[in-house]
Amino acid sequence: MAFWVQTFLLVNLITSAVRGRVEKELSSECRQFLYMETPPTGLEHPSLRFICQRYNKRTRYLTLYNTVDHVPVYSAYTFKRSAGDKCVDVPWMYEPQLSTYSDTDEMQPFPRGYMHMDFEDAQAVLDDYTNAVLYERGTLNPEEHQDEPDDKASTYTLTNVVPMTPDFNNRVWNKQENIIRKRLNNYCRGTAYIVTGITTSGKMIRRENMNRVAVPKYIWSAYCCIDYDHNAPFSERYKFPSFAHYGLNEEEDNEVLEISVQQLKEFLKKTTFVEQNFRIFVGDCVPPGSSKNK
Repeated sequence: MAFWVQTFLLVNLITSAVRGRVEKELSSECRQFLYMETPPTGLEHPSLRFICQRYNKRTRYLTLYNTVDHVPVYSAYTFKRSAGDKCVDVPWMYEPQLSTYSDTDEMQPFPRGYMHMDFEDAQAVLDDYTNAVLYERGTLNPEEHQDEPDDKASTYTLTNVVPMTPDFNNRVWNKQENIIRKRLNNYCRGTAYIVTGITTSGKMIRRENMNRVAVPKYIWSAYCCIDYDHNAPFSERYKFPSFAHYGLNEEEDNEVLEISVQQLKEFLKKTTFVEQNFRIFVGDCVPPGSSKNK
């Protein structure tokens, strides 16, 4: 048998051990949530898996998940105009696609009892956050950036969650999420693509004397909206077609810094483990012929 055929069969055997759409390579179904159907580059590691986040028979967004640190590296989604309403009585869910014991590829509510031990090796579970008094669950794809109830509900999976300090999550980051929501509501005329991610520093939430969940040092986010209102006030117009921001995930008086996508890219190259070819959006979301290319 030819060597390339043996390799192909071996790869298929390995990847079929994990059900659903968790793959090292991104399937076409999830590319709809990415600008020019292209994921961020320069993020390669054997522990990273793409998750096409499925809920109620539809793919809702994309997450790049670290199965060792048990946190998402980023979630990528398309913004939906909304009033910022929150869901009511949505249970926290886990990702069956990271479990070899599951026969479904849709996120599911956490089971009762100790069944979560079957899949906690590859993802965070509710027990990881139970006694983590310094941190709470913060979502990368926030429900306030979605409109339909099912899209909102799909953000309640721990594969879309990172540990945030309460003050940063509730006061600083949530405030910035609403600023972006209102900006895109008012001035983005087409599709807005958003990527929200983290950097880590080695700090971990521990449970039963084991490192369980990586604690982000910085939370960052960037949006790309090519079709926008060119008559918007300059204070908003210069933040199109793309802009970005980041904040320090600490329980102290800190704020979010808004910067260009290019500046965020250079900041992340200096502060986290990314390759030199790291890029969030193709061409930094600067359209060909744009004055921002000059």
